[in-house]
Amino acid sequence: MISTILVVDNPARWKLEIDHLHIVSARDYLGGEDTTYPGHENSCRVINLCRSYAYQRNGYYVSLLAEARGHRPVPSVSTLQSIRYRSIIRSISMELDELIQKSLRSLQGDRFTLSIYFSSNLSPKYDRLSRALYNLFPVPLLRAHFRKVNNQWTIGHISPISLSDVPESHMPSVSQFAKSFFGKRSHQRRKLSTRFHLAILVNPQDPTPPSDQGAMTQFIEAAESRHVAARVIHPEDYGRLNEFDGLFIRETTAVNHHTYRFARRAESEGLSVIDDPISIVRCANKVYQAESFRKKAIPSPETIILHRGNKDQVIPRLGLPCVLKQPDSSFSRGVEKVEDESEFHSVVDALLEKSELLIAQQYLRTDYDWRIGILDGKPLYACRYFMARDHWQIYNHKFSQGNLDDYAGNYETLPLHKVPDRVLRTATRAGSIIGKGLYGIDIKWIRQRPYVIEVNDNPSLDFGVEDAVLGAELYQRIIDFMIRQMEHLITSRSNGIA
Repeated sequence: MISTILVVDNPARWKLEIDHLHIVSARDYLGGEDTTYPGHENSCRVINLCRSYAYQRNGYYVSLLAEARGHRPVPSVSTLQSIRYRSIIRSISMELDELIQKSLRSLQGDRFTLSIYFSSNLSPKYDRLSRALYNLFPVPLLRAHFRKVNNQWTIGHISPISLSDVPESHMPSVSQFAKSFFGKRSHQRRKLSTRFHLAILVNPQDPTPPSDQGAMTQFIEAAESRHVAARVIHPEDYGRLNEFDGLFIRETTAVNHHTYRFARRAESEGLSVIDDPISIVRCANKVYQAESFRKKAIPSPETIILHRGNKDQVIPRLGLPCVLKQPDSSFSRGVEKVEDESEFHSVVDALLEKSELLIAQQYLRTDYDWRIGILDGKPLYACRYFMARDHWQIYNHKFSQGNLDDYAGNYETLPLHKVPDRVLRTATRAGSIIGKGLYGIDIKWIRQRPYVIEVNDNPSLDFGVEDAVLGAELYQRIIDFMIRQMEHLITSRSNGIA
């Protein structure tokens, strides 16, 4: 369970009353032992509210020592360093440009200062921008300074502030923001005798979510049965990852995407993570997988890594029809079967506008694909996904707005002992190339031989489908795996192991 302490320069001058928080002075925290504080036996979150975070001042050392003790400081030392670099600020300004222009467009003048208190602002119209900046720079009290150049707002600089820098007239609102920031988690800790806190990332806007609501309910119930408090979070909750011990991503992942940033941040904060950032990178790019399969002698359809210089070699080697794939394709999107030479060149030219490399693959016709779920290097479940009606893929996106029977093929979930042994062994080998997390390996079975199509991170886990054999045990095994990871990470931090 995560306990929270506030570190301030002088507790006697602390102006905010917040229940269930342990407040200590910077001097006591820096001079004490980690066993002085609640939650040391598992993990502890340190909210650093010192007056100065300057290099080698108290605030800097509180965050530095917290990391050395295996605690989780807010802000972290890396955040304090990042906020000082102008190049990072410029990059953030470009990333948030649309939100910045929309939030500030009604302002007169060419200068504006935004005060961010515990991820909020006094004016609701700046809440989205405040939350976005806090997510990128998790510092309890911030000021962002904007300037208008050529009729466009940009971030000049961002700076941490202390409580003494907050105007007295703002204090009632700051108190409410702080209570809201801490209160929900304090209530959760009182309500449950929790071992850990687990964040489950979902996105209501995800067009192809990997888990439906029924499966999400099962995950939460499985977590609570193990005394793990599971909470659903959304993309805007990026700045609060350090409130948790683990992150389980149940949103379609990609590298150039917030899911990857969530995974990176969670891993850097010492959380157990599914999907971890390395798995996202390796699964997101089929070029990596094709080369890995070749090097490790994983059986797969004949494959060519296609570029502008070798596209004329594809048809002589693979024949027609063949399959062309964007490296980051998923859920059958970005995957095209081409029937003739004209269509081949048309599709290749279009795809090469998006990526310097493509995958060209031998077309192998089957009525279904095996999907073998792998967890921690071992088979977890097995499904046969049948092709959509009158289509060569499991999903037919041309009918995504029509009859569900036209959009997706049927499925059959089987116990592992009914799966060909070579399929299971090949899936396990393919998954080991990526890592030790949770993967879905797609395999074609032709004339008693397996052919690996791809390894997916973030595999589909829907209620009544992938769990049709194991039922609730499927969800419990995944939660148990994350618990083992969380226990290992906490033990490693306690022993001073990176």
